[in-house]
Amino acid sequence: MKRLILAIVPLLFALAALGARAELTIEITQGMDNPTAIAVVPFAWQGPGTAPEDIAWVVDSDLARSGQFSPVSRSDMLGRPSTQNDIFYRDWRAIESEYLLIGRVSAQGTQMRIEYELYDVLRQKQAHKGVEVGPANEARMLAHRVSDAIYQKLTGIRGAFATRLLYVSVTRVPGGNDYYRLTLADSDGARPIVLLESREPVMAPGWSPDGTQISYVSFESGRPAIYRQNLSTGAREQLTNFKGLNGAPAWSPDGNTMAMVLSKDGSPDIYLMNLMTKKLTRITRHYAIDTEPTWMPDGRSLMFTSDRGGRPQIYRYDLRTGTTERVTFEGGYNARARVAQDGRNVVLVHQQNGQFHIALLDLVTNRLQVLTSTQLDESPSIAPNGSMVLYGTKHAGRGILAAVSVDGGVKFRLPSRDGDVREPAWSPYMSR
Repeated sequence: MKRLILAIVPLLFALAALGARAELTIEITQGMDNPTAIAVVPFAWQGPGTAPEDIAWVVDSDLARSGQFSPVSRSDMLGRPSTQNDIFYRDWRAIESEYLLIGRVSAQGTQMRIEYELYDVLRQKQAHKGVEVGPANEARMLAHRVSDAIYQKLTGIRGAFATRLLYVSVTRVPGGNDYYRLTLADSDGARPIVLLESREPVMAPGWSPDGTQISYVSFESGRPAIYRQNLSTGAREQLTNFKGLNGAPAWSPDGNTMAMVLSKDGSPDIYLMNLMTKKLTRITRHYAIDTEPTWMPDGRSLMFTSDRGGRPQIYRYDLRTGTTERVTFEGGYNARARVAQDGRNVVLVHQQNGQFHIALLDLVTNRLQVLTSTQLDESPSIAPNGSMVLYGTKHAGRGILAAVSVDGGVKFRLPSRDGDVREPAWSPYMSR
């Protein structure tokens, strides 16, 4: 039994509150030792009634969640300027704020306009200014774009707040079939939308490189099958229905090919499907289990997990030469690799002292760094800017999502308000 929610994305977001399930909350557990102090003043509303969204609060929360900023509490602010002429720098030096962000929000019909300015308090000068314009019902996404701009200005790294997450939530039903929901949400877990609801397992969600489509595995037909779905139209297509395993779909960087795991010809192996012709090409042929493919950013090779050496390790397959080489050697278990866009850093599940943690492997130095200290960590997904890793773990007996920075210095949890959550997939950068 299943229920599909197929609709145009803008409508889905407008109805997000009605279809919400397993909404995530943010719990910051570790930040940098010396985060940058910034005051995000409530933006002035220049429209009728009240503002549809507290833009400054969204920006404040984004920056705090990064772990690199320590936003000033609104109760400590000595003023609430909205223009440069309203700023008295001594007020902000008094509360030791290094930067000040002010802004104004206006609306015309269904459109919203956000003007914002960033000031360096110590130098007493403007550091950045910008404008974001878009649909009023996308106010939170506009706010995330402001956060991205401020984050990039102050860190030199492109922000990833205006991205989205996919994850699977599970509601336990004692004595009956559990409910599985494939959910789409903002990067902070807000505005969750259920894309697929089923009494059969749903797993392995993933994104097309342009962020317009998703893929996943569903057991709704009685056995695992790979699907892809268009987020704008809701149209979905079943790509496989072979006997045995059909799993671990992964889009190629150009979006034309999907790597997947099939066991239709015997043992589980990696296949490539041309998404236009549906033609399959088998690229591994081994009696061992080959699974969990992931593409290198240049599209010339893939990494995958295999126990061909006796224990699960990460291997790399070169599409040009057809050669396979082992990548991981430290520890007896390494699996579920995901590659950052720089092609250098790889996040994976690493077993250490009998526990499963998230680790980072530098392909240049071959250094492996364990990032997490929680137990039963799984399914890592790396942000499009390469700064944070989202993964599934256990906390207080429940499945939750958690995040850690690639240097291990920033950590936060995203537990759900309803059910367990697992298998996160961070989107690429989204087109406007």
